[in-house]
Amino acid sequence: MEETTNKGKNTGMAVVAYIFFLIPLLTEAKKDPFVKYHVKQGFVLFLAGLVSRIIIYIPLVGWMLLQPYNIFLFILFVIGVMNALGGKQKPLLLIGKFAEKFKF
Repeated sequence: MEETTNKGKNTGMAVVAYIFFLIPLLTEAKKDPFVKYHVKQGFVLFLAGLVSRIIIYIPLVGWMLLQPYNIFLFILFVIGVMNALGGKQKPLLLIGKFAEKFKF
């Protein structure tokens, strides 16, 4: 998906979608395509965070991979929030393509 810009009034809800993706779905913001886009990105980022809870149980290898993986997820979180604040709909690296498959 190409990057699009939307300077809408719901940038706050788009940012909230990265902190806890369910909150925007419980408000009127769920009708805004810009917010929905970031809810999907936030949901996939949340799922990727759950994967880190599984990685830790892999002996030795999991412990070595966990820290870089969590740093990568944090960087994606920051990029997502910055995109939302900037009014951009830009897919996150590696996980953005999965977010597009969800229908909310």
